[in-house]
Amino acid sequence: MNNNPFRCGFVAVVGRPNVGKSTLINCIMGRKISIVTPKPQTTRHRILAVDTHPDYQTVYVDTPGLHRKAGKVMNKMMNRTASNALADADLVLFVIEANRWTSEDQDVLARLQNTDAPIIAVLNKTDKVHPKEMLLQALAEMSARHAFAEVMPISAKKNENVDRLLGIVPGYLPQSDALYPQDMITDRSVTFQAAEIIREKLTLALRQEIPYGLTVQVERYEKDANGVAIDAVIWIERDSQKGIVVGKGGGLLKKVGRAARLELKAQYGVPVHLEMWVKVKDNWSDSEKELLRLGYESP
Repeated sequence: MNNNPFRCGFVAVVGRPNVGKSTLINCIMGRKISIVTPKPQTTRHRILAVDTHPDYQTVYVDTPGLHRKAGKVMNKMMNRTASNALADADLVLFVIEANRWTSEDQDVLARLQNTDAPIIAVLNKTDKVHPKEMLLQALAEMSARHAFAEVMPISAKKNENVDRLLGIVPGYLPQSDALYPQDMITDRSVTFQAAEIIREKLTLALRQEIPYGLTVQVERYEKDANGVAIDAVIWIERDSQKGIVVGKGGGLLKKVGRAARLELKAQYGVPVHLEMWVKVKDNWSDSEKELLRLGYESP
C-alpha cells in the first residue's frame, strides 16, 4: 500500500520565444501537445499538458514566449497569457538556451522576481554547447543571476537529462487531489489541435513574415466510419498575401495540406479528408474582437 500523500499542481513553463518550451512539453508527455517550428512566437495560446502518475499529477502550462515587441493586440494577449500562467503556478520552469543569454532572457527574469513560486532554471539545448566545459561556466553564471531552487541542464530535443528534471518536479507540488481525470492529456479540443497542426505546416512552408499574419480556424470536424473530415479556413490580413499562401498553381497549399493530413492520419489512426480555404480578414491580429472570435484569450 502506498502511504505517500498525493501531490498535484501547476507548473508554468516560461521563457523568451524560441528557447524550446513546447519541445520540452512534448518530450515530457511523449507526444505532440504543442506545435513546434524554428520560428519565434509559434505558441500563441496557453495549453495544458496533464501528466498523471500514481503519486502525483503535474499540470504543465505551455505559454507563449514573453517578448518585448508587443505592439499588436495579439502580442499583448500572448504576453498577458504567459504572465497569467505565472500567477497561478506552484512551480516555474524558466527555460533558456544553455549557450546563450539575451536581454530578453533578462526581461523574463525581471518578471519572475514578482512570483512567489519556486523557480527551476532549465538550461536547454545543451547538445549545442561545445566544448562541454562551457556548460559548467553557463551553470555557474545562471546560478549567480538569481536564487533559483535548482539549475538543471537538459536537451529537450535529444531527451537528455529530462528524466532527472522530472524526478525533482513532484517534490515542489502541493499536497492535493488530482485536478483532472486520469486519462486526460490536454485541455485542448481536437479542432484546436487540428488547426494548430495546419498552422505549424504553414509556418514551416512559408519563409517570409506571412506566418505572423495568419491563423487557422476549423469550421467543420466530423468523424464517422470512413474517417475524419475537416474544413479549415486560413485567415490572412491582406489580399496581397493570398498568392503567397496558395503558391503557384496552388502548390504550396497542396504541400501544406498533404503534410497536415499525414500527421493527423498518424495521430487519429484513420483516413483524414482535409479541405482548406484562404480568406482575408483585415488586420485581425490587431483587433481584440476578431481575436476573441478566433479563439484567442482575452487580456
